[in-house]
Amino acid sequence: MKKDDFKEEKTMFEGLETERVNPVSQEIDRLDVMSILRIVNDEDKKVANAVEKVINKIAMVIDYCIEAIKSGGRVIYAGAGTSGRIGFIDAVEVVPTFGVPEGVFVPLIAGGEEALRRSVEAVEDNFELGREDARRIEINSNDMVIGITASGRTPYVAGVLDYARENGARTALICNVNKPALSGFADIVISIETGPEVISGSTRMKAGTSQKMVLNMISTTTMIKLGKVYKNYMVDVLVLNEKLRERAIRIIMKTTSTDYKTASEFLAKANNSPKIAILMILTGKSKEECQQLFGKYTSISDVLLHLLDKKNEC
Repeated sequence: MKKDDFKEEKTMFEGLETERVNPVSQEIDRLDVMSILRIVNDEDKKVANAVEKVINKIAMVIDYCIEAIKSGGRVIYAGAGTSGRIGFIDAVEVVPTFGVPEGVFVPLIAGGEEALRRSVEAVEDNFELGREDARRIEINSNDMVIGITASGRTPYVAGVLDYARENGARTALICNVNKPALSGFADIVISIETGPEVISGSTRMKAGTSQKMVLNMISTTTMIKLGKVYKNYMVDVLVLNEKLRERAIRIIMKTTSTDYKTASEFLAKANNSPKIAILMILTGKSKEECQQLFGKYTSISDVLLHLLDKKNEC
C-alpha cells in the first residue's frame, strides 16, 4: 500500500466503528452529572474486555520487541494526536521506571513535540511526513516499529510503517477498528474493538484508554523479560531524586528482608543500583562480581538459579 491508497478510504471514514453514534449516550446532554458519569464508567468497563480478546497478538508484538532490543535495536512508537501522545508518555516513562537508556523506546508524533502541547491535527494526514520522520531517526532492520491509530487509517502512521518495512524493520499496528486500512503495512495487527465512543468520534476516550493499556502491557512485559524486574519490584529504577531513592531503599529491604540502614548502605556501595545492591546482599559477593554476573545472566532470578545449580554440582 502507498499514499494513493488512502483516497478511497477518506470517503469511508464515517463507517468506522470509532465514528459511529453510541445509542447508550444519544441523550447524554440532557442528563444530570451522576447519570453522565455512570454512562462513561459503564462504557470504560468494556475496554479491558476488548483488550483481553487480543492478548495473543500483544504477546507476539512483545516477542518482537524483546528480540529487537537484544539485537541492539529499538522499539519505536508512531502516532498522531492522542495516539501519538500516549506513545510518547509510555516511551518517556520506561526510562526512569526500568533504568532503560533514552533511545531504546523512541516516540514519533505527527507535528513533533509541539503536538504534545497543543492540537496540530492537519499533520496526521501527511504520509510523507511520516516517512521523513522515520528516515530522520534511521529506522533499520533491528528495530520494532509500532503504529498507533484509533481509526486504523492515519496517513502519517502509514508513512512511518511504510519506511520501516522498506528498511527491513518488523512492524505492528494498534487500532480500534476491525478492518484497518493500514493492515497491509503491519506484520501484526492488534484490533482493539472498543466500539463507538460516549461522545461520537472522541477517540481520546475508550480508544485512547485501550491504547494506553496495551502499550503498558508491551513495555512492562518486555522489561520483565529483559531482567528489569525481580519478583514484582522495579529493581532497575533510576535514583533521580529523594522520592526514588526512598523507593529504591524500600525495594532492597523487601526483597532481601534487611533493615533500612543496611539497605541504604548497600545502595550507596552499588552506586545507586538497587539491582546490584540486592544481589550483593543475597549472595555476599562484591559489586564487581555482581556486575560480572549480570554480564552473563539477564535477571536476578537467573543469577540466583545459576549459583544454586553451581552449588548443587559441588
